[in-house]
Amino acid sequence: MKVDIVDFPETRVAAIEHLGPPALEHETARKLIAWKIENGLLDPARHRSYGVHYTDPRTTPASEHRVDFCLSIDGAVAPNAYGVVGKSIPASRCARARDVGSRFDNQAALYLFREWLPRSGETLGAFPIFFHYVNVGPGVREEEMITDVYLPLG
Repeated sequence: MKVDIVDFPETRVAAIEHLGPPALEHETARKLIAWKIENGLLDPARHRSYGVHYTDPRTTPASEHRVDFCLSIDGAVAPNAYGVVGKSIPASRCARARDVGSRFDNQAALYLFREWLPRSGETLGAFPIFFHYVNVGPGVREEEMITDVYLPLG
């Protein structure tokens, strides 16, 4: 798997926080999608979709699993009924690997943690691993999903 070291720029995002079973993530993400549609933020080149993964669903009890689903934005997030809040993904030096296929079986994240990091001589940064969902939407087939995985480095 190809890994690049990149400088990720600070990115302002609208975020919805998910705490609980991974099986319910889709319901949380649907709230962000509804907010995105309501606010006309439909250009995927300008408003990129991210997931900030605070826990690993394979090793964390379901009730403690935590992820933020995010959309890059230019302005502030006004109070809203969906629970979407303003946050940012900090600028950081990251290892980046691309995964193609189901987002439920992200091989790039596993590779970065299990194989690349121990051999790289690098250390983990303070911010958690995050995913850029390159192509999203109802027309994207599972086997065509593209996700760039960013592992912040120390």
